[in-house]
Amino acid sequence: MTETRTIVITGAGSGIGRATARRFLAAGWKVALAGRRREALEETAGGAPGALCVATDVTDPAQVAALFDAAEAAFGRIDVLFNNAGIFTRSATIDETPLDDWFRSLNVNLTGSVLCAREAFARMRRQDPKGGRIINNGSISAQSPRPGSFPYSTTKHAMTGLTKALSLDGRPFDIACCQIDIGNAASEMTEAMGKGVPQADGSVRPEPLMDVEHVADSVLHMASLPLSANMQWLTIMATKMPLIGRG
Repeated sequence: MTETRTIVITGAGSGIGRATARRFLAAGWKVALAGRRREALEETAGGAPGALCVATDVTDPAQVAALFDAAEAAFGRIDVLFNNAGIFTRSATIDETPLDDWFRSLNVNLTGSVLCAREAFARMRRQDPKGGRIINNGSISAQSPRPGSFPYSTTKHAMTGLTKALSLDGRPFDIACCQIDIGNAASEMTEAMGKGVPQADGSVRPEPLMDVEHVADSVLHMASLPLSANMQWLTIMATKMPLIGRG
């Protein structure tokens, strides 16, 4: 591997993506920050050396290809992809969920991750030295759903299938793939959880949150492993959140 490592982070304009991008920049990595709003990406980067901000809609194949072209041109290679971009739509049962919510979830959470993984994989297998690592943000909803979350939970369970498939197909090319399942990291997406959210028993209760910096540190640790080692699955969550025993 090169002395200065490189990473592409999607959803870098806020939340987990923002915290992770800043952590990698502080550690001396070259970081391509991707997200819909360039202004948010630039705020995340804060003018740090090694930051490349590329406004990207991960559901658009042409824009995803342009993102990886830009990162490869700027950095010379791509060592890691953090497939982080995702959305959570309104809570509802499947029959009350607008189909637009389903298609948006499918396009952003799953198709967007597939498009990014596809571009990263193609470059990692041909670069010299070959190889790299793809880290998928699975969420604890890849393990157990929340009430009324079928679009998010379905796409996140599918992310686990993507992780397994890439882990197998990447072996001949020294491409490792792993997944981090995150529970209740404090961010814009989880703000409501601290106030009260539906539980499997029908009640509504607040849930504990953890500092998002713990997630950023975990992703950096996964990314920093040599390609001969892989942290295949990592679950990090607020200690007292109701995952164990959910439902």
